[in-house]
Amino acid sequence: MSDPIVNAPIEPVTMPALPLTGGCQCGGLRYTIDAAPSVFYLCHCTECQTQTSSAFGESLRVDPAAVTITGRMATTRRLSDSGTIRLGDFCPECGVRIQHRSEGDPSRVNIKAGTLDDASWLIPAGHIWTTSKQAFMRIGADELAYPHAPEDRFAALIARWQAMVTAGRQPR
Repeated sequence: MSDPIVNAPIEPVTMPALPLTGGCQCGGLRYTIDAAPSVFYLCHCTECQTQTSSAFGESLRVDPAAVTITGRMATTRRLSDSGTIRLGDFCPECGVRIQHRSEGDPSRVNIKAGTLDDASWLIPAGHIWTTSKQAFMRIGADELAYPHAPEDRFAALIARWQAMVTAGRQPR
């Protein structure tokens, strides 16, 4: 029997020209992203729900070397269930979180995608921490969804995102 996720139609993502730009609500903190994101996904963990005051967090994973931030930024620190120290960078004036990252892991950062100047092109590659999703959230049978963090360290989500971006580059 074939895997319905693997054989599911790929939703094309038409990424805008780089750099991507964004910032906080008051405009005091701005950023540019000069390289294509490696993945975009939705996290339904209770921590993301609390942090965003919403049903999920939107994570756009990028190479930290591709991100330039201007303005004053503050950082929160917390211990995650996995024992990792998580850092959340935000505007100290309006409180909007711009990104989160793990202490000691300089290889990746997750931009909070709702802070992009234009987020209209985003389509998530999948969902994580669905065991704590809000009851009203519906996730399609053909969407990648993980009850917790993916055991494959996001490889399937990244591969699906890359296929979505590639499909968005194809003439229709």
